[in-house]
Amino acid sequence: MTDNEWQAYLTREAAKEIGAWLEARGGLDGPIRALSLRDLEAMAINAISRFIVLSSQRSRDRTPIQTDPF
Repeated sequence: MTDNEWQAYLTREAAKEIGAWLEARGGLDGPIRALSLRDLEAMAINAISRFIVLSSQRSRDRTPIQTDPF
């Protein structure tokens, strides 16, 4: 996966997390301006958390396993 593809993937995953948060809250049909700062912060936290998890997994998968020569 190229860096551009990875960025697009992360963006989609973050958007899914925001959508899931809105759906769970019942706010998919309301205007974004109706959300409070607390709501916006919660959406951001969910999206950032998803980013961290995916980045950690990618980093782990890309790191070669080093064997001890001794």
